[in-house]
Amino acid sequence: QEQFVESGGGWVHPGASLRLSCTHSGFRLDEFAIGWFRQPPGKEREWVVCLSTNGGSYYYSGSSLSDRFTVSRDTAKNSVDLQMINLKPGDTAIYFCARGQQCSPYPADFGSWGQGTQVTVSS
Repeated sequence: QEQFVESGGGWVHPGASLRLSCTHSGFRLDEFAIGWFRQPPGKEREWVVCLSTNGGSYYYSGSSLSDRFTVSRDTAKNSVDLQMINLKPGDTAIYFCARGQQCSPYPADFGSWGQGTQVTVSS
């Protein structure tokens, strides 16, 4: 497996919750910084949060996503999960994960991108 597999997306109403999961069978995720990014329709890919190897999480500067999104590592599953609550229509996007040597807000600093999982928030 040469890329990440993201799962857990779907269509939900505003205010609902989703838990996304990011896995890779080719290496241990706790050996790398793992970033979650999203790409809204018609827009560039943007940074959501990065989980560093020491467990620190870094959210997009100036955003309020940390109020609603929580990133965590499941060592047993070799996954990095993104718990999202109180979803809003503005959260509609394809969500991707990728690995980097260290946390960075720039997608170009990450590799092994998966196909992403679609999250649609609509009433």
